[in-house]
Amino acid sequence: MVTNDSVTCVMTDGVAVITMDDGKANALSIAMQSGLNKALDQAEKDKATVVLAGRPGILSAGFDLKTLSAGGADAAAMLDGGIELALRLLSFPSPVVVACGGHAIAMGVFLLLSGDYRIGVKGNFRYTANEVAIGMTMPYSTIEIMRNRLTPSALNRAVMLAEVFTPDNAVETGFLDLVVDESDLMESAMNFAQSTKGLNASAHFASKKRVRGQVLEAIRAGLKIDSAGWQKQFVSVAT
Repeated sequence: MVTNDSVTCVMTDGVAVITMDDGKANALSIAMQSGLNKALDQAEKDKATVVLAGRPGILSAGFDLKTLSAGGADAAAMLDGGIELALRLLSFPSPVVVACGGHAIAMGVFLLLSGDYRIGVKGNFRYTANEVAIGMTMPYSTIEIMRNRLTPSALNRAVMLAEVFTPDNAVETGFLDLVVDESDLMESAMNFAQSTKGLNASAHFASKKRVRGQVLEAIRAGLKIDSAGWQKQFVSVAT
């Protein structure tokens, strides 16, 4: 199944392998988000475990900068859509495995942190929320996404100092659950995805909602504030 030029979804033994590949940095544009949501619609319909992957060397470098630079309603919609996508992954009925074959930057790292089990690869790769480094105040919603997965120390360093984390410290700080050789990434992701078939699907989903209920509420509350700010910044100025 090809959802658009940047996203494919292949069903393999009950696992929906969703791959982002725009040939560049896997920018989470409106089109990319649309493709991902269509793939997730199909996975949800099939009650499949999800493996979300990027292209070799990168999961995603974040939002589409051209859209942000242009401003207007599309910029605000893209930002809202990225957080809504993270919320969808965090509350997805089936297990979500993220196979991160390289860098995860800005919205890319928030996407990484929204998986149930996250696998990265050895190498000179970066996981960073670079907002403060480029002159942006960290959004409320993304702070809550990070708070859910990172250690308190790593959270503070990520939010306030835009620290660059690597595969060497990603497990201990909470960015990843496992680091493997690049050649083993997809096999490891598929093996873990297959292992979740032993779970009771209803119990998994109910437990996920219990453990993340407050987190999801906090992200949505943050998004409400963030979205109002984006409307003022991108839409009001444009009009």
